[in-house]
Amino acid sequence: MILYEHPFNERVRTFLRLEHLLTRFTNLINRDDPIDHHFAFSTLFEIVEAGGRSDLKSDILKDLERYKQQFLAFRGNPSVSEEALNEILSQIDEAFTGLNILGNRIGQCVSDSEWLSALRNRLAIPGGTCNFDLPAYFAWQHRPVAIRRDDILRWTESIKPLFKCIHLLLKLLRDGGHRQKVMATKGQLQQSLPQGRYQLMRVFINPELNLVPEISGNRMMVWVRMMNQDSDCRLQNSTEDASFEIELCS
Repeated sequence: MILYEHPFNERVRTFLRLEHLLTRFTNLINRDDPIDHHFAFSTLFEIVEAGGRSDLKSDILKDLERYKQQFLAFRGNPSVSEEALNEILSQIDEAFTGLNILGNRIGQCVSDSEWLSALRNRLAIPGGTCNFDLPAYFAWQHRPVAIRRDDILRWTESIKPLFKCIHLLLKLLRDGGHRQKVMATKGQLQQSLPQGRYQLMRVFINPELNLVPEISGNRMMVWVRMMNQDSDCRLQNSTEDASFEIELCS
């Protein structure tokens, strides 16, 4: 199944974008080629840009505290495993403490480094990191892979708490979803939602259907329109009934 996700508020939208970038960053630094590490830096600067909201840290801490209070309410419930509950609460406390220690700006790891700041400025210019533009960077790319990877991990140590918080919050959000089968009649689905209850919708589609969902919606209503994709990746409205699955997460 191909999974598509649609956020219902700006906060979750930011979390999903950061998760996408953080996953890509992790994949790139675990590879060996200098070009992969080059794009790891490019992704790092995207993370700094996407996470540049001044209230991001506050939003994350509020969400962690909200989940903590929800799980504390299960204390003493005989149908809930105390061991599992303690594990989740421990993860929340660890993420909360780690982010609370972090400075207000996740981009501080870049701004505090003259070398990274120069690289960021040159990456904004097409072809701006050629060897004649940044000879020091060109020389760094020729260092052994282990040294390059250690350098990147050392320079980005300060954003590890952000990685942990985003991963945990989205996991908790997705774990609270309920999956159900639905039908797009003549290629369209419209569904009312309890106001303010859901934050994320996940759509699961069989790739053999060759359908791409166009999703729009808000806290009260969601629309899914199925599109056919041709060999040139152009989209056209589908008029066929299509069965798929959705998961609403609160």
